[in-house]
Parts: sequence; structure tokens; C-alpha cells
Amino acid sequence: MIALTRISGAPFYINATMVELVETTPDTVITLFSGRKYVVQEEASEVNRLIAEYYQRIGLLGVRAAQWGISERHES
Repeated sequence: MIALTRISGAPFYINATMVELVETTPDTVITLFSGRKYVVQEEASEVNRLIAEYYQRIGLLGVRAAQWGISERHES
């Protein structure tokens, strides 16, 4: 789970492994695989960083990097 802030200012947690899309419209909108959308105060680049840190913490980043043949230090 990653900590984010709703556009209203209320903090909440989201399951980072369920995030399908992060876009700026100009607000940052997170779309889950279920289709549910969340508008957050954080910029898309910050959400991306938080997700990458979460993946690394639970060991998914290394798996993804190995599958794609890239260095774990590589950032997209």
C-alpha cells in the first residue's frame, strides 16, 4: 500500500499492485484495474516513484527488471 492524498486533502492508502494507469488531466488521476478512479494531490511522477519504491520493498521491482532484462537502477 502507498499513502496518497485525495484532492479534498484526506489521506488514504491504495494498493499499488492494482494501479493500471496514472495520468495528469491536469489533476493526477489514478485508474485501478477494476476501473475505479482516484484523483490525488500528488503529481504523477511522485505516484510513480511511490509505486516503484513499493515494488522494490516487496521484491517485485527485481522480478520486473529481470523479466525485461534491465538494471534495477534503471528508472522509466
